[in-house]
Amino acid sequence: MALMAFLIMFLFIVNSHLSIILASDHLSQQSNSEIYIVRVESPENLHAWHHANGTAAGIAPRAHLAVYKVCNPSGMCSESDMLAAMDAAIEDGVDVISISIGGISSPFWDDNIALGAFSSMAKGIFVSCSAGNDGPYNATLSNEAPWILTVGASTTDRQMKATVALGNGIEYDGESTSQPNDFPPTLLPIVYPALNSSYFGAFVCSPESLINVEGKLVLCGTGGATAIAKGQPVKDAGAAGMILMNEDIEGYTIPAHDYVLPATRISYADAQNLIAYINSTSTPMASISFKGTVIGNKHAPTVAFFSSRGPSRASPGILKPDIIGPGFNILAAWPTSIENNTHTNLTFNMISGTSMACPHLAGVAALLKSAHPDWSPAAIKSAIMTTADLVNLGNNPIEDERHLPANIFAIGAGHVNPSRASDPGLIYDIQSQDYVPYLCGLNYTDQQVTAILQKKVNCTNSIPEAELNYPSFSIKLGSETQEYTRTVTNVGDANSTYTVEISPPEGVEIVVTPSSLYFSAVKERMAYQVTFTRSASGTVSNTDFVQGYLKWSSDKHSVRNPIAVILDQ
Repeated sequence: MALMAFLIMFLFIVNSHLSIILASDHLSQQSNSEIYIVRVESPENLHAWHHANGTAAGIAPRAHLAVYKVCNPSGMCSESDMLAAMDAAIEDGVDVISISIGGISSPFWDDNIALGAFSSMAKGIFVSCSAGNDGPYNATLSNEAPWILTVGASTTDRQMKATVALGNGIEYDGESTSQPNDFPPTLLPIVYPALNSSYFGAFVCSPESLINVEGKLVLCGTGGATAIAKGQPVKDAGAAGMILMNEDIEGYTIPAHDYVLPATRISYADAQNLIAYINSTSTPMASISFKGTVIGNKHAPTVAFFSSRGPSRASPGILKPDIIGPGFNILAAWPTSIENNTHTNLTFNMISGTSMACPHLAGVAALLKSAHPDWSPAAIKSAIMTTADLVNLGNNPIEDERHLPANIFAIGAGHVNPSRASDPGLIYDIQSQDYVPYLCGLNYTDQQVTAILQKKVNCTNSIPEAELNYPSFSIKLGSETQEYTRTVTNVGDANSTYTVEISPPEGVEIVVTPSSLYFSAVKERMAYQVTFTRSASGTVSNTDFVQGYLKWSSDKHSVRNPIAVILDQ
């Protein structure tokens, strides 16, 4: 079996005391996925990178890296190379593994990343993996095993802003890494070649469609070429500048590209308003104002449109993705000069994908491992998940690419908060042997479970998926009541009391017993039961699933567990 590399993995984001990044030497795009890479291909465009001057630092900048190449130049990664690299990493004594590689959903016994990750986890090694780039569609995840941290991609609050101002005074913020300082803010005529044409070439501004555009701004659809290649015929036709529009599926996830002429890219919704304006007047006018790097976007973090979504197909009883982290328009190290100049040290690039989010979380795990060397991989994962953020910088619920509240299958537990993760209060721990009844409960055969554990297993005991001591819940609920047990370990103050708060999913009743937990020692363990029942008030309309949470709170800590309920009608 061969897997596809999501993205090249030579990043400046690093992992643990000694760690591993599984690497390819080629960008590879899966079907139904999109990864953005910004390249500067000619000296005239180097001004774009002046906005990223300074010293680059990773999440764990004092870490040491071991990088194992497992993929060929076409981006295919063989099963044998993957497993050999992970076995070598175990032998080398790494602490954290970051894997930005994945494929289609498979049973864990037939998933080489899941197999290698289990052996790593059993040795105390934390494994962070990309969720995949097949969003925003549901059930598109890769790397779903519960012993893996499955990471989705979010945006950051940094914009390389290039604003479109219309003749009617309305403005739309776009992005561009090209920030010319000599482009006048004068209003110019704007043309849309596809305005009265159904020809696709007109929509993407093919050369033959660029008629009478001299000195004007040209609105173009994406598709068919890179940003630089798309801009070249527009420039050759004498246009003053270009405005690219996102596709509908991309929403407000705007990649910051480099261009060969003054240009910007705007969201799909803003582009539709721009087209309506062009239609509304015989003399549409617009300008582009380049505002440089702007920090503090109140919508951030949002879920990037390409970030793969749950529910998990391999194990629906485990909520995935686990977490989201920065994965869009990320400044990352690059192995070669991006402008094909051998006499420069400009070896950084602007890259997007869950491949960027995965090493961010690996770096967070490295910091937690350094601060808490006795924590297991499951404990580190629990700390990351139960302390995650649920609101953006505007103090509103985290949004998806449409600027609508993101659902639980897009964000999992939420957006990583490294500072809070270092002091979670309570953790949900899982040891390698605890996975045996879980795997048997998936109806795997003894031989299949043996293949995962690499030791002889007889399935004499099994549990439902949702009974695994995971820091979240994902259940399918019909008319019958379901009860599950969770066990928490106190890693906060020796003497502490936690009280439960429940926000039940719509149409679901939840009872937690006991409602308070009293700890008298560090590392003390306590169990509680959670009962799920469909509400007697009736069914929930117009939805296949509902979401909520339960939260254990003390004077100092808040330990949140997300809940996803798929409604069995």
